[in-house]
Amino acid sequence: MRHILLWMARNGWLKEHLPRLPFARRAVRRFMPGETAEEALAAAEPFRTHGIGLLFTRLGENLSDLSQAQAIADHYHGLIDEIASRGLDGEISVKLTQLGLDLDPDATLAHGAALSEHAARSGKTFWIDMEGSAYTEATVAMYERLKAEHANVGLCLQAYLRRTPADLHRLLPLHPAIRLVKGAYDEHAAVAFRKRSEVDGAYQSLAVLMLPQAAAGELRLGLGTHDLALVDRIAEYATTAGFPKTCFEVQMLYGIRARDQVRLATSGYRVRDLISYGEAWYAWYLRRLAERPANVAFALRQLFG
Repeated sequence: MRHILLWMARNGWLKEHLPRLPFARRAVRRFMPGETAEEALAAAEPFRTHGIGLLFTRLGENLSDLSQAQAIADHYHGLIDEIASRGLDGEISVKLTQLGLDLDPDATLAHGAALSEHAARSGKTFWIDMEGSAYTEATVAMYERLKAEHANVGLCLQAYLRRTPADLHRLLPLHPAIRLVKGAYDEHAAVAFRKRSEVDGAYQSLAVLMLPQAAAGELRLGLGTHDLALVDRIAEYATTAGFPKTCFEVQMLYGIRARDQVRLATSGYRVRDLISYGEAWYAWYLRRLAERPANVAFALRQLFG
């Protein structure tokens, strides 16, 4: 099922036609409040009551024209201002291909630097999202360039990639901000772990490696996972080592484990909800379905209204 869903995410014909169907648009509402920034910002308000932070991302990747990168950057600059004006504990996460990485890396660097500076004025982190393995090296290298000049830049790392431990050791001297996720792209076995037990083991090892530096305030650690058993094991290790539960942040997607997010926040954990929005939701949504069978069951129920 996972491989079928990831194949569907890459299929051009389905990408063009499936989003037009009413049941598909109903189903995607579980994971995103709408296609506009205003809808995303409105959905963020209830989290304020529970002390849950926000992370906003506009869906999309792989531009065909560099002028589109400027439009995306302008959109995020406006979003940073709107987050600040509403007094939200909100940050932004951007894919580098949205800023033109395929077309002009130097222009991408300039956009990233400007967004970092803008976010810093509100005391916020500018997050770089990770894409498929073909972009991993370019993304890590771009992060290093931005981090050298801007302290408030964060990077998403994927635990299932075999190269990630080396990437993490490469980045640790920079005192980075890391959002650790399992990984949702369909990667070859030579590139990524494919068994769940291997991915979970890799995730836990990477998180444990970062905990001492996170507890010392030298690294910001976000656990981007809905696997509560995995979070509990990492939290138990932190407690045993004498680290406070606030040394890491639990980051979950909008619409998933909402009650658990509130429970964790009430229990003293730092929690951040990732709200995605935008018209380019098809491939992203299929990858969300591939992550958990329960998500597939929910989507199928939409067929019957």
